[in-house]
Amino acid sequence: MPPRGLRWFRQFLLLTLTLAFMLPVLAVLASWLPWGDSGFAAAQILREMSSTVLPDYIWTTVLLCLMVAVGVVLVGLSAAAAVTMFDFPGRRVFEWALLLPLAMPAYVVAYAYTDFLQFSGPLQTFVRAVLGVEGRVFPEIRSLGGAAWVFTFSLYPYVYLLARTALGERASHLMEAARLLGAPMRRRISEVALPLARPAVAAGAALALMETLADFGVSSYFGIQTFTAGIYKAWLSMDNRIAAAQLATMLLLMVALLLFLEQRAQKRMRFSVARGGRAGAMDARPYALQGRTKWLAWGVCGAPVFLGFVLPVLFMLRPLMVDWSVLSWGQFLGWAINSLRLGLLSAVLAVGLALLLAFNLRRGPDLPTRLAVQLVGLGYAVPGAVIVVGLLLPVGWLQTVAPQSSVGYYITATSLGLVWAYLVRFCAVALQSVQSGYARIPASFDDSARMLGTGDITLLRRVHWPLLKRSTAAAALLVFVDVMKELPATLVLRPFNSDTLAVVAYQLARDERLGEAALPSLALVLVGLIPVVLLSRTLRDPSR
Repeated sequence: MPPRGLRWFRQFLLLTLTLAFMLPVLAVLASWLPWGDSGFAAAQILREMSSTVLPDYIWTTVLLCLMVAVGVVLVGLSAAAAVTMFDFPGRRVFEWALLLPLAMPAYVVAYAYTDFLQFSGPLQTFVRAVLGVEGRVFPEIRSLGGAAWVFTFSLYPYVYLLARTALGERASHLMEAARLLGAPMRRRISEVALPLARPAVAAGAALALMETLADFGVSSYFGIQTFTAGIYKAWLSMDNRIAAAQLATMLLLMVALLLFLEQRAQKRMRFSVARGGRAGAMDARPYALQGRTKWLAWGVCGAPVFLGFVLPVLFMLRPLMVDWSVLSWGQFLGWAINSLRLGLLSAVLAVGLALLLAFNLRRGPDLPTRLAVQLVGLGYAVPGAVIVVGLLLPVGWLQTVAPQSSVGYYITATSLGLVWAYLVRFCAVALQSVQSGYARIPASFDDSARMLGTGDITLLRRVHWPLLKRSTAAAALLVFVDVMKELPATLVLRPFNSDTLAVVAYQLARDERLGEAALPSLALVLVGLIPVVLLSRTLRDPSR
């Protein structure tokens, strides 16, 4: 047992880490407390928003979530059922190709479709010239329906991945048993496959909706009045931090509800898999499709890949092929270096914190350690807009109390605040990967090492680390990619003259310089392809 002083130091370190991760959420919630005149101001602002913009924010956000939920469930579940339960030419290709939209940030897909489908875009210009008509030929892409389209074909892989896993675990051999009992295909799907996949579909849809609520790039670019866009409008345009904090709290409550539903669905899914296992799953063969059903499966699997990845990439390549002079390689190199620097720094720090938390949880799951792990694990569900407001609110309060304090400078004029926001948001990704690595290390290794007199540092360095290299590398890669694509927090907290690829792509697209936005957008897609390729290889290898 370590000395009492060292134990207290560890608990103090864990408490400090927990408070650092919870500060953004606590600051947002504290803005509702009736402290002096601020309490009356908060109540007045809430009444004003209730009669003006708040109903529009609520209605638009709820309607967008409903449309996206229906879209991702239909697309993701259909594709998962096709590649899991049926056999047709190209099925093996579609198994990994359906993951490709994970590499496309939703705001990049929005820029690509807007450039091609807008009134002055090549498609409508060509159709007007052929038909000899004036005016708009196709509906406006910058609309609520257009945003739902973008989110559906960007986020359906969440449902596809979980539904494919659930169907592969139990559905194949149970459907074979139902076939032997004389059940027709329609009944096998409706009464066997779909009930088994329901918890996984619910969890995937909840994850997709959390990404939808956290988005800023699509809603801002399309002019959709969602909560995230309202938070930035209240803070940056109206300079009203109380209104921004109240909107951030409402957004946080919606995310908390989705997180509860997602965790509940995950528990039901684990229970279903634990009871069924994989016994016999490899003995059942997918049903071979012939004739028109084969082409239908091609359409079900090919349309999401075409609409969510192939078309956006082609749309972004078009302006580069037309005119290479729009590129500024010197500026692009600077943007790429800033993105790489922030991504690498955040990845190293996130992996270090994840190793610290996972090691302390393994050596002794006391209350401070469990609390720190649970709170850090929830960080990924907190939208970037909420984190920004939660970090800047204490800065404003501190500057009011102590105007000479330099804390505001370090948070807003250096990379400290930005890296802090990244760690709050993405450390959960690293923690999950490291914990999965620890789950594969038997506890007997620790007992044997301690019987030989091995200390904690030596145990971590000589026993755990060689077995965790693969998990930590995966954790660092995932955090790096997420940081590269992150937009809301980077847009506000980045230091001066340190734009990233995501920020530049957004700013150029907002200024209608879509041809110039193509290069940084494509760079983000290339970076996002790395974990997608690794994930597809893992799914093809049943031993992993």
